[in-house]
Amino acid sequence: MARAFLIVMDSVGAGGAPDAARFFNGAVPDEGANTLAHIAAACAAGRAEAGRSGPLRMPNLDRLGLSAAVGLASGAAMPGLGAVPQGLWGAATEVSKGKDTPSGHWELAGVPVPWDWHYFPDTRPAFPADLMAEVARLCGAGGTLGNCHASGVPIIEEHCAEHMRTGWPICYTSADSVFQIAAHEGTFGLDRLLKLCRDIAPRLHAMRVGRVIARPFTGGPGSFRRTGNRHDYAIAPPAPTLCDWLAGAGRKVHAVGKIGDIFSMRGISDLRKGADAALFEHLMALAASAEAGSLTFANFVEFDTLFGHPRDVSGYARALEWFDDRVGEFLALLKPGDLAVFTADHGNDPTWTGTDHTRERVPVLGWGRGAKALGHVAFTDVAASVAAHLGVPSQGPGRSFL
Repeated sequence: MARAFLIVMDSVGAGGAPDAARFFNGAVPDEGANTLAHIAAACAAGRAEAGRSGPLRMPNLDRLGLSAAVGLASGAAMPGLGAVPQGLWGAATEVSKGKDTPSGHWELAGVPVPWDWHYFPDTRPAFPADLMAEVARLCGAGGTLGNCHASGVPIIEEHCAEHMRTGWPICYTSADSVFQIAAHEGTFGLDRLLKLCRDIAPRLHAMRVGRVIARPFTGGPGSFRRTGNRHDYAIAPPAPTLCDWLAGAGRKVHAVGKIGDIFSMRGISDLRKGADAALFEHLMALAASAEAGSLTFANFVEFDTLFGHPRDVSGYARALEWFDDRVGEFLALLKPGDLAVFTADHGNDPTWTGTDHTRERVPVLGWGRGAKALGHVAFTDVAASVAAHLGVPSQGPGRSFL
């Protein structure tokens, strides 16, 4: 019986979203953002030389059709790439009204988001006073810190000393539909932070806020470090997803990375977490051991968190090259009849203004079904195709491209 591997390269967009002008970084619309093409152009021009050098090197994914997919999505070239595609290749367009993690992943799993997300205003304060009072009450603190739009590293640096002295949690948000709480694992306590996020999550979900995110850290002012104990408390998908379809058919769904959080563990058989380097080892182990008929559903988040949001072009390029090198090892472990699909959930162009995600189409690349141009497909077509490969009926609006 066939196996499937659905691998989300978080934020690795291909430009060209037809509605990009309706999404913004600050006052600047996302029209023209292109994560992959702009990174490749920066590399070719010698503007991404920190820790690497020269044109972008991604031979394994390019052989599947990466540069062809970017060209289809946006008309942009990928300098240094351009292999004749030997796999499935196309570009997917999202219909959900968001450029965030839940919207992209749910739609890739067959369920477009049927509502408008709630976003907090970019003001100080950003949150209602009664919400902040409830956060303080739930954790027994005298108040809260932050209460604004911010990136994680600067807001923790700003409030680290006061947080460690007072025990007040650091609360912040972004252009995504999120409510984030940062706290010190030692002075505040990891279990206390996770309980706080778990307890406040139902209130935020009722407001249609997509995720409450626990952001633990260690160390001190000037030397703090965010740890791998982050946990996302996501609102549950509004309908059964690919994971549920497979679980209902008695199949195993192995989650790697944030997938368990994103889908509230619905339809998930087991979960493997860690930094991206550790996650790839989990993926390699599953390539060798996953059962016939199973799905391995993986998310690699560090493209987004470590390099997209901080607008680190060199770092993003290094991460892409590292990932592509490991892809070659991964594909060598797959068995006849397996299907591997590589895609993304949104963009996060590190050459763009601001610090937020960018609205983009995403590449869809496949191994195991020969060479085929897919053309433009829907996010939901990915779920329908994986289900068709595994012989399980699709319950969503997508159509299989196999």
